[in-house]
Amino acid sequence: MSPAALSIVLVTYREGHERNVALSVWGAVASGGAAVGVLLGGIITQYLGWRWNFFINVPVGILVLIWASRVVPLHEAEEKKKSIDLFGAVSVTAALMSLVYGFTKAPTNGWTAGSTLAFFIASAVLLVAFVINEMKVKEPLVPLRVFKIRNVTAGDIIQVCVAAGLFSTFFFSTLYFQEILNYSPVRTGLAFLPVPFAIAITASNAPRVIQKVGYKVILMVAPLITAAGLFLLGHVPLTGGYWGHILPGMVLMGLGLGFTFVSTLVAATSGIAGHLSGLASGLINTAQQVGGSIGLAVLTGIVASTTVRYLTNLHHSPNTTDIAKASLHADHVGFYIASTFSLFAVLIATFVIKQVKTPKDKSSKKEPVVVGA
Repeated sequence: MSPAALSIVLVTYREGHERNVALSVWGAVASGGAAVGVLLGGIITQYLGWRWNFFINVPVGILVLIWASRVVPLHEAEEKKKSIDLFGAVSVTAALMSLVYGFTKAPTNGWTAGSTLAFFIASAVLLVAFVINEMKVKEPLVPLRVFKIRNVTAGDIIQVCVAAGLFSTFFFSTLYFQEILNYSPVRTGLAFLPVPFAIAITASNAPRVIQKVGYKVILMVAPLITAAGLFLLGHVPLTGGYWGHILPGMVLMGLGLGFTFVSTLVAATSGIAGHLSGLASGLINTAQQVGGSIGLAVLTGIVASTTVRYLTNLHHSPNTTDIAKASLHADHVGFYIASTFSLFAVLIATFVIKQVKTPKDKSSKKEPVVVGA
């Protein structure tokens, strides 16, 4: 649904400030959904049970189906050929599933265990098969030429990095709130609210800033703000207070993410022809999901290993306090590594992202590069 919905925005609004405003609304609405989600998730978990968090998607999906049929206008297919690259879809999906599963099971089975290496090797083989297939098939799932546009490739990489840090942060913070501070699920949901609100504030103001300084400058600075927030969270104490130790990091992280999300969407979709808007939307959404999945799998493995190593190095049998300290120490390591993802995003923005003048910029006489023209 996400690529289809985002492609509507791309084909409805012309490239430039008009589209940037639409993308900022997109980001702000998504943040509003996140705010409702974390709070509602806490309420459902505490009073109905965690399994109901999956069931709630059923009525939501039905409502979306009804509203979409009434509100979204009909759109004729732009591609004449209706062939589907089934092998490409199956191979890349299986490759990513194998990779994520390998990372997830590595802490339990061992990073050098035969089963772990088998999943990694299978993932590599499937990815190679996918690339070869995309180069040879007439109607590829992902035309590889799209990656010749440096902003598309760089934007997707930045999205992977940001999502890897964000998904992991929410996971580690949840463990810290509930296992160390003994927050209830509802209170945990409330504790997360500043993040989506901060994202909404900066996302809604991003178009004006982009219009003044460009998305490249923002992508060189905003992830640093996110990294600073994660670094602060990496110093929360065992008996930390919410207002003094947690809130500042949460707010900084959200402020940086709001600018980063909108600027990344603008950069990754600049110069894309209308009939390829679905592809661009799919790539940026896939980058987010892949980044979140792999980042969470990798960091949870590192955190689990760090916890075990901390307890193993003790000279006595661990008690409840020792276990809490080990968990907190491992969470700190997770926050630090998550912050490095944002720093890597800054490097990509600095050395790869290219500021492209839009058709509405009077200072530019060149049209943006259009894929497939």
